[in-house]
Amino acid sequence: MGVYRVGIDVGGTHTDAVLLDEKNTVIAETKSPTTEDVATGIYHAMHKIISDANVPRDQIHYAMLGTTHCTNAIVERKRLNHIAVVRIGAPATLAVKPLIGVPEDLREALGKHVYLVRGGHEFDGREITALDTHYLFQIAREVKGKVDSIAITSVFSPVSQDHEHRASEIFREVLGDEVAISLSSEIGSVGLLERENATILNAAVVNVAKTAAEGFIQALENEGIKARVFFGQNDGTLMSVGYAVKYPIFTVACGPTNSLRGASYLSQLSDAIVVDVGGTTSDAGVLVNSFPRESSLAVEIGGARTNFRMPDLISIGLGGGTIVRIRDNGEFTIGPDSVGYRLPEKGLIFGGDTLTTTDVAVALGKVELGDPEKVAHLDKKVMQQVYGRMVEMVEEAIDKMKTSAAPVPVILVGGGSVLLPDSLKGASRVIRPEHSGVANAIGSAIAQVSGQIEKIYVLDEIGREQALESAKSQAKQEAIKAGADPSSLVIVDVEDVPLAYLPGNATRIRVKAAGELGRMSVAAI
Repeated sequence: MGVYRVGIDVGGTHTDAVLLDEKNTVIAETKSPTTEDVATGIYHAMHKIISDANVPRDQIHYAMLGTTHCTNAIVERKRLNHIAVVRIGAPATLAVKPLIGVPEDLREALGKHVYLVRGGHEFDGREITALDTHYLFQIAREVKGKVDSIAITSVFSPVSQDHEHRASEIFREVLGDEVAISLSSEIGSVGLLERENATILNAAVVNVAKTAAEGFIQALENEGIKARVFFGQNDGTLMSVGYAVKYPIFTVACGPTNSLRGASYLSQLSDAIVVDVGGTTSDAGVLVNSFPRESSLAVEIGGARTNFRMPDLISIGLGGGTIVRIRDNGEFTIGPDSVGYRLPEKGLIFGGDTLTTTDVAVALGKVELGDPEKVAHLDKKVMQQVYGRMVEMVEEAIDKMKTSAAPVPVILVGGGSVLLPDSLKGASRVIRPEHSGVANAIGSAIAQVSGQIEKIYVLDEIGREQALESAKSQAKQEAIKAGADPSSLVIVDVEDVPLAYLPGNATRIRVKAAGELGRMSVAAI
């Protein structure tokens, strides 16, 4: 009996789907236009690959989804939960209120129920002041029936989670299990405001993740498939449905990371720069030991500054559908706007009325697509200049991602990668692997399951070896909770940063563990 897995990645232009066998060989693949409601596009793509492959449906055991649902909800300010924001940190943090620096429209959507409660800890775990449990009970009774999700953030909770956990117990006692609760110690790293923002955004998209999960499972059931469902997360690994609904913020930016993981698998390279050319943008990222390099900077999502783990990426407004405008004097602009999934109707080579980057490549004979006669009238000299600038934009992005001047391998993936040449400045070689057009869906399908922990340890009290072992053990437990097979777990990343500004020989340790999918019964929401 075979064991098959479905991998789906939803992009702004296309929804890509692949079906892999137990050896991770691609059996079927497709690119389907992303639909406005997303779910329809997912269903069409999945139906096509399953019909094309004609494999027994009861042998499809796993289904992986990389989705933009949560990102879109935050950016568009739509379908967000009704949330309460609880910060445990009075009187120490009263000077700076929650949601400060967040765009006004997002603050209006998420800041209707904001509370500051006495409590919190010092960097070394000492209590600043006792937790005001009486006020927490009062808040819980006050928001009952008004909110369906709660974001709890406590000062230095990555060091001591006691006050967050006690607050969670109180809300659970009063509000029951119907209300989702997000704890900052489980989401962000040290840095109160950024961690708080990440927790608020997580609480705001719980329903969106739940709807996406239910829709995906329903689409599978409509096809007669009972598979274990996993979501892609933004470190290039997978998480179970239950984990995704609890931590939906981790799905943000999973698309580009899926492409990086897929590029690594298809090219058999563990260290390289990957350029994923879609219909709207090109994303450049770095592979380190087959996983995406993480950003060390705070990342803005929908205008809110956050500090949870995110891939280190550069996105440029260059894709297959990017609009090219040429003035009468021969000057031109490339993007940043794009016709996106409407390329087959808007592009000149398809009989449309808009000049795109794809039209430029066809006019120069770089790509065979559509009807070249429809772009034969374009000025070849100007087209050469436009194409040269397109290549320069990608080369500049590659240059920004490099840590030294030495040339490195560059892997091109994505449907729009056919536009680029076989040699690029700064690249030791350019690799365009087979199935590169659906690398993101392949990355989703072949991904492992991971868990990560980040904590501050005072080495004068615990010692470095013991601190590292503690962090590794907790990271493995997180991976198991996310759905990993305990026997396959390996530590894939360890970061140990001494904090000179804190007494007691303090250090921040971050550990990531990853393993293969656990063999267990079909997971339900």
